[in-house]
Amino acid sequence: MSRWDALLAVQEHDTHADQLTHRHKTLPARTELAEAMEQLTGLEHRVEEVDATRHELVRSQQRLEDEIASLGAKADQHDKMLYSGTIGNPRELQTLQDEIAALRRRIGQLEDQALELMEQIEPHDVELAALGVDRAGIDERAAALRARIAEEELAIEAEVGVVQAERDALLTDVEPELLAEYTQLRSHAGGIAIARLVGGSCGGCHLGLSAVEVDRIKKLPPEAPVHCEECGRLLAR
Repeated sequence: MSRWDALLAVQEHDTHADQLTHRHKTLPARTELAEAMEQLTGLEHRVEEVDATRHELVRSQQRLEDEIASLGAKADQHDKMLYSGTIGNPRELQTLQDEIAALRRRIGQLEDQALELMEQIEPHDVELAALGVDRAGIDERAAALRARIAEEELAIEAEVGVVQAERDALLTDVEPELLAEYTQLRSHAGGIAIARLVGGSCGGCHLGLSAVEVDRIKKLPPEAPVHCEECGRLLAR
């Protein structure tokens, strides 16, 4: 195995590891989970809106019921006075009866309003129940996606471990100075530090070298380092 074959093998393993890392970060299930979380956020906002509106309606209903109870107690008290026999003046009796009638009418009006509020509250209760079902469905889907992501991550990490072990074994055939140059080039060349020279073109940037450069390379010893004049990558030949 030539020095370039050994380095190309390291490059292949590094590229494979890079691809696995990219796959690890861009699992389709991650996108699905993000979409589910976005749906959940929107759903929670809707729950807050509906619940706030319902709360105001319930408060209004409670105020009406409190007023109805207060007026009812007052009407009952007047009824007791009316039939207690303590009032003998016909005019006072008539006034009391009129007050009782007015209280009962007002109570009737308030009860109608309370009933209207109950009817307005009902669809909010129905929507909140439906939103609860939707949320449970999203939570279940999110849990399944998290489990899937964890399983896929473990599989990828195991594969990365195998690739890394194979790469480490290959390093015994790579000279330290060459490995140092390779490592530096990888950081500046999109992860690809060495490529084959195919014909007169660089296998890394896929650009053709000048005829003069190709002729110069042909005259060099096979082990001599050569760099692409376009991208600077090492060229194996």
